Amino acid sequence: MGDCGNLTDAWPDATGRFRSFGGQYVPETLMVAVRQLDAAYAAAKDDPAFWSELDGYLTSYVGRPSPIYFASRLSEYLGGAKIFLKREDLNHTGAHKINNTLGQAILAKRMGKRRVIAETGAGQHGVATATAAAVFGFDCVVYMGAEDIRRQRLNAYRMELLGAKLVQVDSGQRTLKDAINEALRDWIANVETTHYIIGSVMGPHPFPVLVRDLQSVIGRETRRQMLELLGRLPDVAVACVGGGSNAAGLFFPFLEDEGVRLIGVEAAGEGLEKRHSATISKGNPGVLHGMQTIVLQDEDGQTLPVHSVSAGLDYPGVGPEHALWAESGRAEYVSATDDEALDAFELLSRMEGIIPALETAHAVAYVMKLAPTMGSDQAIVINLSGRGDKDCVEVARVRGADIG
Repeated sequence: MGDCGNLTDAWPDATGRFRSFGGQYVPETLMVAVRQLDAAYAAAKDDPAFWSELDGYLTSYVGRPSPIYFASRLSEYLGGAKIFLKREDLNHTGAHKINNTLGQAILAKRMGKRRVIAETGAGQHGVATATAAAVFGFDCVVYMGAEDIRRQRLNAYRMELLGAKLVQVDSGQRTLKDAINEALRDWIANVETTHYIIGSVMGPHPFPVLVRDLQSVIGRETRRQMLELLGRLPDVAVACVGGGSNAAGLFFPFLEDEGVRLIGVEAAGEGLEKRHSATISKGNPGVLHGMQTIVLQDEDGQTLPVHSVSAGLDYPGVGPEHALWAESGRAEYVSATDDEALDAFELLSRMEGIIPALETAHAVAYVMKLAPTMGSDQAIVINLSGRGDKDCVEVARVRGADIG
């Protein structure tokens, strides 16, 4: 069976503040929906029937638990620590996103809402939302930037095939931040009938806590599986960070295990002094998309243009709980460049026969540097958050390959 056990809130207060981060920075129009969702989740997380229904879908529909795989050839090639992969890429729809969308769809049903909307960058959250909407018979609209549609044409088609209406966003940089802006406008206009399935641990409370809890199945399974495999916990847990849901899902169940290093890998793009999306590495406290967090912004508080070869990491903010973990020192946040991620994308494909999502490749890239510095008796777990089918055309274009 899947592992969806009841959870209690850790860190945030009643308004979702993780110390100075988080909160509910939304127009009064949306406060009704935010409070309704907060009440619905507060009731659901204490209701065994909610978790039982979700567990049923995660087990029989998604295919959980996802396995842990020992990457023996990659470990031998790099030297040093043993590398294990948490295979979220094997979930139905090809990524961790489905864990969250099914849970939020069940909440939408409990609230009596039959229309759902979503934003998407790499397209995986859009696909997962469209999938959940198909399962429950909901109307579904997904907002996606024009640049991301260009990079993720396959996922754009998959959403429409699943019955979603895909809305192209042509404002701003035409990427994830702009898609979120449009989704929020839709929510404001249709708040009584519509639930916004936010795709990451971001936005106004209760979204950061809700999404973290739904994704924590990753870390709980990983914890149990590593104890079964090694008789102990891993020395390091690594995940890529854009908004940060796959990292929060892996990290949260390990927070109390001080012997486990938690490392989030952001997108350094063309370099930290050039175009990038390394929010924690280079940002400052600010307000974005309904939350106080760390933001890439100028001296006037305007969000800066961002860049990553991976559409899913192309975001100028980060979930507020990651901001807390960075401030407290519980988690470390580093970065990998486009070129490093592309090299990791190719290396894992050739060494293990596993094509990772470009987002995930950032985590692999950092482990390529970290593993050789560690002992052969030590273990690293990478959250392989998604598969890379969606990225093959874009990687071929960037690498100059002609695939017709």
